[in-house]
Amino acid sequence: MTEKPFLYVVVCAAGVASDVGELIARAQERGWEVGVIATPLAMNGFFDAAAVEARTGRPIRSAWRSPGDPRPFPAPDAVVVAPATFNTVNKWAAGIADTLALGTLCEAAGLGVPVAVLPCVAGALASHPAYRDSLTRLRGMGVRFGDPYAGEARPDGGRPEFGWQRALDLLRD
Repeated sequence: MTEKPFLYVVVCAAGVASDVGELIARAQERGWEVGVIATPLAMNGFFDAAAVEARTGRPIRSAWRSPGDPRPFPAPDAVVVAPATFNTVNKWAAGIADTLALGTLCEAAGLGVPVAVLPCVAGALASHPAYRDSLTRLRGMGVRFGDPYAGEARPDGGRPEFGWQRALDLLRD
């Protein structure tokens, strides 16, 4: 029996994170085993942690493990960051690893692990020079980005769909 490839899903604190189960379901349909790493802020009600743990069969990680504790996830075969916020993208590009999520992302480049990102950044923040520089730096490291999502309401009051599926497609491109 062949083991399934392991996907880390890094979840940041953005409203669309409430639907991260969609990404997990699509990944599992494609044969991935999934483990979720959330930023500390994302753990404050941005998604249903119990539902995610039930779906993956694994605890959500958001803090460093203690020395001597077993690794709860195997090494990743790929990483998806969705939704990726302004803060996370900028800290990651700067090499700041002050949370488990950021440490994992910083390490992924050194390990040569494919990383796909679905940014969720408001237009005003996306135009900030530091953010644009961060995208350039991360792309130079081989990180693959989906189209930006600002989540602005349409004239009818609805919001556009977040492209969860695109993250998995980026891993194949």
